[in-house]
Amino acid sequence: MLKKIHIRDVRLGMYIHEICGSWMDHPFWKKSFLLSEQADFNTLAQCGVKEVWIDISKGLDVAALVHTVSAETENARVETTFQLLAKTAKEKEPPRANLQDELGRARKIHAKAAQAVTSMFNEARMGNAFKVEQVATLVEEINQSIARNSDALLSLARLKNADNYTYLHSVAVCALMIALGRQLGLEDDILKEVGMAGLLHDVGKMAIPRDILNKPGRLTDEEFLIVKAHPQQGWEMLKDCPDVGEMALDVCLHHHETVVGTGYPDGLSGEVLSLYARMGAVCDVYDAITSNRCYKVGWAPGEAIRKMTEWKDGRFDEAVFSAFVKTVGIYPAGTLVKLKSGRLGVVLEQSEKGLLTPVVKVFFSTRSNTHIKPELIDLSKSAEAIANLEDAQKWGFDLDELTGLKM
Repeated sequence: MLKKIHIRDVRLGMYIHEICGSWMDHPFWKKSFLLSEQADFNTLAQCGVKEVWIDISKGLDVAALVHTVSAETENARVETTFQLLAKTAKEKEPPRANLQDELGRARKIHAKAAQAVTSMFNEARMGNAFKVEQVATLVEEINQSIARNSDALLSLARLKNADNYTYLHSVAVCALMIALGRQLGLEDDILKEVGMAGLLHDVGKMAIPRDILNKPGRLTDEEFLIVKAHPQQGWEMLKDCPDVGEMALDVCLHHHETVVGTGYPDGLSGEVLSLYARMGAVCDVYDAITSNRCYKVGWAPGEAIRKMTEWKDGRFDEAVFSAFVKTVGIYPAGTLVKLKSGRLGVVLEQSEKGLLTPVVKVFFSTRSNTHIKPELIDLSKSAEAIANLEDAQKWGFDLDELTGLKM
């Protein structure tokens, strides 16, 4: 039986089923573990995480009067949040470009951006000066692609591995920041600055030794402190670059802050945090937890949105997070869903009408347990509906191949 509890109620002997937060916020790479060591208890209590899920069938329960939340209650709260977001979402403008057409253009932009960022970050690793002007035109190309059809580039931005994660993570956050900025109604000139801020937000990772950055096991307390220093180190790298604006410096330094002050490096909270830092916090976490790392398999996009919704309170700005969900969807592109008919499909893009009715490519029948002829269904124009999320790994499906993202 699972219970969500506040971090102050955790005690030795409990079985931690899941820590409520991005795995970049704590040094525990394992999702589940028995909390048996005092050192682990101290680290968990001090790392800034607010809540955890415990499994009382595998470890100690909480004291009788401690407040807990059941999995059923949490699921109901998340569903209520999604229903409210779906009702308040503005009708999405029809894409100005066909998804498949834009994928072709976006693929070229993504490849150029990956190459440029890799080169720029490697120069930074060697202590050389940044040449930001070389990526400024790429940020504009990303902006234009997002304007034509955001699902194309955002889908491609998920494709990364342990070797190129840091570089492609920066490209992905750039695209997410621009897409979110468009949802928030930011002007075009500001969007370019927002994109550049996303592109540069994690440059401080270049100062982290690679054996720590790519460590497959739990970080020591000392190693975790080294990782947490990357926002300050990135700011130091950027502060004297003439082409780097204040927004990029702000997002670089503060994208790991939270609205209640539990983040780092400065523990800022409330209105002290700029809109752009709040945007960076959401975009950074989403891409991080949907990416495969050497120590952890990323969550599927739809699962990531559900997890972030569970622990958004106190971490993310409410308005910014709501706008982000409207940007990528409750069922983002790349999410495996089961329809009420029993067919499985992968979400390709958001529909014009609402957050609960994306465009889906169905390809498998759970009733006959066999592949079927692929079919595109715009759920906003169909009697079909999504029943629930499915785990692609459990089914053994390669969704990137099914969606045509893999070449």
